[in-house]
Amino acid sequence: MVSVGIIGSGAWGTTLARMLANKGIETTLWEHHSERASAMQEQRENRTFLPGFPFPETLHITGDIAQAASAKDMLLLVTPSQRLRENLRRLAPALRSETLLVSASKGIEVGTLKRMSEIICEEIPGAAQRVSVLSGPNLSREVAQEKPTAAVIAASTPEVALRVRALLTTSYFRVYNSDDVVGVELCGALKNIIAIGAGINDGVGFGENAKAAFITRGLAEISRLGVAAGANPLTFAGLAGIGDLIATCASPMSRNQQLGRRLAGGEKLEDILASTHSVTEGVFTTRAALKLAERYGVEMPITRQLSLVLFEGLDPRKAVPELMMRDPKHELQGMSESPR
Repeated sequence: MVSVGIIGSGAWGTTLARMLANKGIETTLWEHHSERASAMQEQRENRTFLPGFPFPETLHITGDIAQAASAKDMLLLVTPSQRLRENLRRLAPALRSETLLVSASKGIEVGTLKRMSEIICEEIPGAAQRVSVLSGPNLSREVAQEKPTAAVIAASTPEVALRVRALLTTSYFRVYNSDDVVGVELCGALKNIIAIGAGINDGVGFGENAKAAFITRGLAEISRLGVAAGANPLTFAGLAGIGDLIATCASPMSRNQQLGRRLAGGEKLEDILASTHSVTEGVFTTRAALKLAERYGVEMPITRQLSLVLFEGLDPRKAVPELMMRDPKHELQGMSESPR
């Protein structure tokens, strides 16, 4: 009998927990507020983040992080990126040395500029040979509704990717494997920045031409940074790259896209963040991405403009026109060997 723990009971963590439990896997979901954990266990539903989707009998809820991590064959880490390290330190003593560790969080730690798998390897002894990362165009509500979805699991150890792929695959959730951990993680984190800009485009009403151009140039921008950091450029043409970018930029279910829309409508960033239970990762990732761009000497004009909107009060309506007036250049500047 396989046993799985899920650390983080937001919409995505709860969706993954339900999906695995529905496969007959004994699954334990950790909720960091003990009173909310008790309510979820009693109500058999996550009414805060995923209302309307009852829990199967094989899904157990706990407010004890050690219980969620102890004696598990696989542990999925689905916490906000900026809290992953502290949660790892809490659960580390309860972990078995052979437990598979899967990061399903999409972000970059602002203070260290570390990817999630790097944090896991720093905090969990021996984690490097058993860690993997899950990403792709995976809107949680659609997965919970069992609509056809594809994802990618990346690990430096091929056997780990294949084992996790087998555990996660269902009739409606198709998982591909990859060995590009850097690329898959950076795709998942950086696309949230572009989604904020796509939301601004929609909120301002610049149209579909502008949105298509914005998404495409956003992909070029995050690809430049990813390749400079050691990613396989083909990863950005895959599920974790263009796939996730399309879903996050286009869907009203995307928190980052909605934040952009609300900014375009005149709301203040702090008011938007205070009004939602969920974490909008793109806000943190914008800061981290600019620091990474400086480290690798990569130009990220879209990210820089969005930073001005988010943190320095630039009118969202002025951000896109300023991008349009930049000096013309070769489309593959910074990505091809000999642009002209």
